[in-house]
This record gives sequence, structure tokens and C-alpha cells, in this order.
Amino acid sequence: MANANIINAKAELVAGLKEKIQGCQSVVIVDYRGYTVAEDTELRNNFRKAGVEYTVIKNTYLERACEAAGIDASVNEFFKGPTAVAFGVEDPAAPAKVIKEFVKKTKKGVVKGGIINGVVSNAAAMDELAEIPPREVLIARILGSMNAPITKLAIALNAIKEKMEEGAPAEAAAEPAAE
Repeated sequence: MANANIINAKAELVAGLKEKIQGCQSVVIVDYRGYTVAEDTELRNNFRKAGVEYTVIKNTYLERACEAAGIDASVNEFFKGPTAVAFGVEDPAAPAKVIKEFVKKTKKGVVKGGIINGVVSNAAAMDELAEIPPREVLIARILGSMNAPITKLAIALNAIKEKMEEGAPAEAAAEPAAE
């Protein structure tokens, strides 16, 4: 009976991982070798602040969960050696940003690759993802670029209005004299 309980527990773990993988926008896969306990704690705190779930999990569980989630089997190349995963639910760039900054600071750990919206991506793609500005900045840029033509139009119309107002009194004064 103990074996059946263990098998059921493992199946539930894989099913939970599958749901996380399907429910998040990005998954960053990391080799965490060399981290001290203090560094790992700091990294976990950084992930928590960014709204990212970070966990160390057995490679076989990850392989099975990715297979169940319909992720391309090429992701399995990242599941060699010690593996941790960071799930980005709200902001797809958040896990990549946090780990990139941490690796830069500590000179430890390596991003193996990841999954972005169900597509397997290499470490270089994760690095590019980390460079994307925060959502608020992107929205501000879009709104600014949309607002620029409107602002220019308003300035042009205002200039035309001012010229017409300057010209109107002179024309009005000239018309009665002509009658």
C-alpha cells in the first residue's frame, strides 16, 4: 500500500507542476550550483518580492509535467544536473530579470533556458526577456507615441487660431472703411 500512496503523491506533484506550467507566462530553468544558504535565501526573497514562485524540483518530475503540458521535448535538455525553476505568472519577464541580476551580482548559477508562453527558449532568449522594460514603462511609451501626433495637431491648430485672431481685427477694421 505504501507504494501506491507514493505513486499517487508523485502523480499529484506532476499534475500540479503541469498546471503551473500551463498557467504561467514564463518558466526560467536555472542551475543553482554554488549558492550558499544565505544567497539562496536572498534569491528566494527577491523572487517573492517580484511575485515569482521559485522551487527546486527533480528533473524527472519536470520532464513528466512538461510532457503532460504539451511542451516540446527539447526542453528536456535543460533538465540535467541541479535544477530550479521560477514561474512568472503576472509578468513574464520578472523571473528572468531577478535571476539575471542575481547571477550578475554573485557570479554563481546559470540560466539553462526556459519556456515563454508554451514555447521552449534557450538561455539567450531568457537574457533578452530580462532586458524588456517593465509593463508600466512599455504602456507609457505606447501612450506617449500615440499622444505625440495629437499634441502636434493641437499645437498646429492653436497656431492657426492665433493667426486668425490676429488677422481678424485688422480685417474687421478694414471692411467698414471700404463701405
